[in-house]
Amino acid sequence: MSLSEDEQVHIQYSENSKEYYDIYVSDENVLTMTSASDKKWTDYIGVKPSAKDRKISLRIPDTLLENLTLSTTNENITLSALTVGGSVTISSNGGNITFENLDVGNDLHLTVKNGDISGTVIGSYDDFSIQSEIKKGESNLPDNKDSGQKKLNVSGNNGDVNIEFANE
Repeated sequence: MSLSEDEQVHIQYSENSKEYYDIYVSDENVLTMTSASDKKWTDYIGVKPSAKDRKISLRIPDTLLENLTLSTTNENITLSALTVGGSVTISSNGGNITFENLDVGNDLHLTVKNGDISGTVIGSYDDFSIQSEIKKGESNLPDNKDSGQKKLNVSGNNGDVNIEFANE
């Protein structure tokens, strides 16, 4: 995900007659993109689509972002520098979460299974209360740190966590 230069939302993705996406914006201005399919069991025999055809690229103006939730299975989530006024929740089952210069207003929740989490959060270590539970992996975060106005909650199973803090 990256920022949009023209202040518009852009989604770039591939679909076909068997696999496609349902995209809609709710009355509360929440953009939702959900995968859908008309596959039969015989369509699952063979190879999966190329990595290019499984990639979704989202470009949004950061002035619109109050809260951000991203979730995927068997793919990576990569965020470029981004500012979110409220909370960010990112989860990946079978892929990595990578971000650079992520600035959150309140809460940052990161969950990964069979993948790694790495990136830089804007702010100091002291700005965050931290809850971290890592199974079968290494982490540079403490299990529990109570002080800090913002919350950082990290959960990982079978992967490593490396989160750095950087003042603006």
